[in-house]
Amino acid sequence: MADEKQTMPPDDGHPSSDEATLDTAVPAQDSLDHDNIDPEKATPDSANGPDGKQPDFGPAPDGGWRAWSVAIGAGFITFAALGFANSFGVFEEYYITHQLQHKSADTIAWIGSCTAFFQFVAGAVSGPLFDRYGSWLLRPATVVCVFATMMISLCTEYYQFLLSQGILLGIATGCMQFPAMAAVMQFFDKKRAAALGVAVAGSSVGGVVFPIALSRMLNDPTVSAHLSFGWSVRIIGFVMLFSLGISCITVRPRLPPRTTQFFLPAAFKQRNYIFIILAMFFFFMGLFTPLFFLPSYAVTQGMDTTLASYLLAIINAASTFGRIIPGILADKLGRINVLATGGTATGIIIMCLTKAHSTAGLVVFAIFFGFASGTIVSGASAAISICTDDPRKMGTYMGMGLGAASIAVLIGPPINGQLIHHYSTYLPVTLFSGLVCIVGGIMAIIAKTGTPEGVFGRV
Repeated sequence: MADEKQTMPPDDGHPSSDEATLDTAVPAQDSLDHDNIDPEKATPDSANGPDGKQPDFGPAPDGGWRAWSVAIGAGFITFAALGFANSFGVFEEYYITHQLQHKSADTIAWIGSCTAFFQFVAGAVSGPLFDRYGSWLLRPATVVCVFATMMISLCTEYYQFLLSQGILLGIATGCMQFPAMAAVMQFFDKKRAAALGVAVAGSSVGGVVFPIALSRMLNDPTVSAHLSFGWSVRIIGFVMLFSLGISCITVRPRLPPRTTQFFLPAAFKQRNYIFIILAMFFFFMGLFTPLFFLPSYAVTQGMDTTLASYLLAIINAASTFGRIIPGILADKLGRINVLATGGTATGIIIMCLTKAHSTAGLVVFAIFFGFASGTIVSGASAAISICTDDPRKMGTYMGMGLGAASIAVLIGPPINGQLIHHYSTYLPVTLFSGLVCIVGGIMAIIAKTGTPEGVFGRV
């Protein structure tokens, strides 16, 4: 196929697809040099070519320095933004005994659920913005993200934490995450799931670094005696600033923007798209339970508070492999297949939580849950990407889909918190969260009926 698409003589010095930001899709006599186009500054070439057909930008590089630098840059975004969000379990345990000790667990859980909810809701807008205007959104979002983190260090009241950590930080995260994922999709096709796994694995690394650092600074008496809550959070903010600064330099689109309508409502007429969204809704309903409540459950089983906070780091360490390895397998075995398998396994593992009573049992649970749940996080975007062949629409498809599924993120953790408050035991929480994840796996399988390959296909 590469020979059929070649439009210039071999000796003209034209870069390979690994190096090009845009493959030549115009006649050889055209004097325009596509390799020198900045997709963010280029005049949009309209959604369709002169003959009314979708323009051919050539195959994605699927590798090379430029492509992998975008994936790594996206990883720095997920490291800073999602890694910090994944540390909420540490904050939950700290708030219960300090600033918000007069609030119940389910009330405090609203802060974390709002962070995740607004992260996905913001994606419903930031995804289409990336498709139309490129990655410029990353720069103001970086400023807002760091500002929100610094404001957390000054909070003392519940509404202040809700505004800064719940709403502002969530919006800023969504405005960075979705453009970054969409940019990765433009550079990868056959290796897309693997590249997205690398990008999202940054959140796992951040989920290891931040909980350990925060737990050490907040819960270790020898450290907390000299370092206040405010400065503990500010130190994390400066780390995030450095990481996000790298992303602003490296994350760029490969293709010029599309000029069609902002949202693409026709996507909701696709059977596979609708059921993938339903699958993510149920996954999100149960996925965050261990991330929010595992440390507090571990404390009820007699584990030291500092060690209990380290369980989040163990989850995220295992999740690093759970995002990369299944991503590689998804490109070979089918993206929906791996998503459905990982989601179902996550539900089964969650229902086993109350069987873990010892430190060893809790650590084993954290490892298995981290690996299985990593498949959901990295597999969502990869699964949605099969719903369109135009890479310039993937940011919009991903933003609309995950934005619609985000309602589950808003209501899931508070429901779990209320179950804990009402029953004073974690068994109802684990049964509820595990079952909804299994339902999500079933929805993912049904989504395959809307593909040409069918239920038994490698999709």
